[in-house]
Amino acid sequence: MGAKVFFTVAIAALGWSGMVAAQAPKPGILETYKDWTIGCDNRSRCEAVSLLPEGGDWPDNPVMVGVARGAGPDAAAEVWVSRDAKGVGEVSFHVDGRKVVGIPSKDGEATLRGPQADALAIAMARGSVLEVRAGNRVLGRPSLAGSGAALRYMDARQGRAGTSTALVATGALGPLAVRAAPAMPEIRRALIAKGAAPAALWREELTALGKFTGCTDEIRSGPQTPELHRLSKTETLILVPCGNGAYNFTSVPVIATGVAGRRAFRFASFDYKPGWSEEEAKPMLVNAGWVAEKSLLQSFAKGRGLGDCGGSETYVWDGSRFRLTEATSMGECRGAWHWITTWSARVVE
Repeated sequence: MGAKVFFTVAIAALGWSGMVAAQAPKPGILETYKDWTIGCDNRSRCEAVSLLPEGGDWPDNPVMVGVARGAGPDAAAEVWVSRDAKGVGEVSFHVDGRKVVGIPSKDGEATLRGPQADALAIAMARGSVLEVRAGNRVLGRPSLAGSGAALRYMDARQGRAGTSTALVATGALGPLAVRAAPAMPEIRRALIAKGAAPAALWREELTALGKFTGCTDEIRSGPQTPELHRLSKTETLILVPCGNGAYNFTSVPVIATGVAGRRAFRFASFDYKPGWSEEEAKPMLVNAGWVAEKSLLQSFAKGRGLGDCGGSETYVWDGSRFRLTEATSMGECRGAWHWITTWSARVVE
């Protein structure tokens, strides 16, 4: 008679979040003003991005413009433009028929910094029509509707309103009246121990894992199989497939401990739950990716196939749980493929 194999499943009620409420990250929220959306991260760095007008036709080659600015009295604005293009050249910005500035571009990307960026952002906030040109050719006319309100929101969130550093809500106060940027959180990552790849799951373990996660059907017949990634000598990260669509694949992150054939399972712990975690007792990742050399776990959910809306989270393994290092979001499905950063932290070793 063969040896009897026992399986231990960790109790989900012990909590997959594993977080102390006071220490939980709080990513910023997005605000939309007509054809512009804006968000700020935990360091009060803000980004405002142009959207395609609601109900309008989608251009053959859309042009997106954004304004970004860090917090603190010395931070200058950045204005960038993005489109699908190859090669190098120059693009120019024209507001209400007047050329404001021209800058070099490469592969459709160009960024303006410093006083000229401040001047361009102010002109956009006050103007009615923006044209992005290459020579005499108009590449696009990103809408300026709502840009002034978005930049006024940026001034307020960064404590610039009423000061000479504001882009829109200017006043008599000097730069010293502007709030300093909040400190960036630091997270110490656990180094992933080198060694042999984790042993494949036994058939009985697959059965137990399916029951534990509620993903039996996907494990048995889905297009993906569980991914095993070494965390330490005793722990393995398992990304359990648990649903798929046209462009989003969901998985449940599980930590396994013990020897092959007798591994115990528990849900991975997070200090901020991934965006698609509908059930409190079960975290859900989307299009998950694992980067062992950086101890990073990534989740990237598209709102639709074009990728112009959705959200992402990046976590680092600290030896006991996954901690949020970056979050991005784009709530409007209106042609903005640049997602706004709403949380950031520094990873140290």
